[in-house]
Amino acid sequence: MMNQNNSGFLDSIPMVTKNLIIINLLFWVASLVLPKIGIDLVQLFGLHFPGVRDFYPFQLVTYMFMHDTHSFSHVFFNMFGVYMFGRILENVWGSKRFLIFYMVTGIGAGIIQELVWLYSVQSFATANGVSLGQLVAADQSLNYLITVGASGSVFGILLAFAMLFPNVPLFFMFIPIPIKAKYIVVFYGLAELFMGVANYNGDSVAHFAHLGGMIFGYFLVRYWKKKGLNNGRCVF
Repeated sequence: MMNQNNSGFLDSIPMVTKNLIIINLLFWVASLVLPKIGIDLVQLFGLHFPGVRDFYPFQLVTYMFMHDTHSFSHVFFNMFGVYMFGRILENVWGSKRFLIFYMVTGIGAGIIQELVWLYSVQSFATANGVSLGQLVAADQSLNYLITVGASGSVFGILLAFAMLFPNVPLFFMFIPIPIKAKYIVVFYGLAELFMGVANYNGDSVAHFAHLGGMIFGYFLVRYWKKKGLNNGRCVF
């Protein structure tokens, strides 16, 4: 006799969390396969520098579903973060509010990344006595500045988890002792700020986009708290 109350692993994952993971994985596979027939999804959907030939506003949404095609680790660790913490937030907030949070933090991360790019390129243009528009028109290499990945949303999710459950013990990578969620988030935030300001050669990680996801996530959770819309679970 079969016990129909037993659900599979996928059935145990909330709807939005599960679908986000599936969509990201499908887009990653498509990004590997479609270039063979002349369709470069990363070039089309990745977030470009504003004003260049291949920039489109919709990329502020689509970029977060693109990931590095040279390694599975990028999409794997992002989706692992969505699974570990996103499903908990979805169970607390409900599917609609969690999806809103995911999209807002991802778009917010993209906006911060664009602003950081604009500041850097504007500073370079000013130092060389040209306008930003002249530099964008003359320097075609700016068209190859592309940001991809769901990390902004993932950092926003991690921040929200720590705000709702600040004292939950988590195991930090390579450290075999539990650390409270709020301290891990503070460490990650400071580390991203340091790495973003340091701007080491060869570092292609969008650190300020990660911070952008956390910043937008913080203010959205605080807004919901003020409106009484997050079950009162905000004590960070």
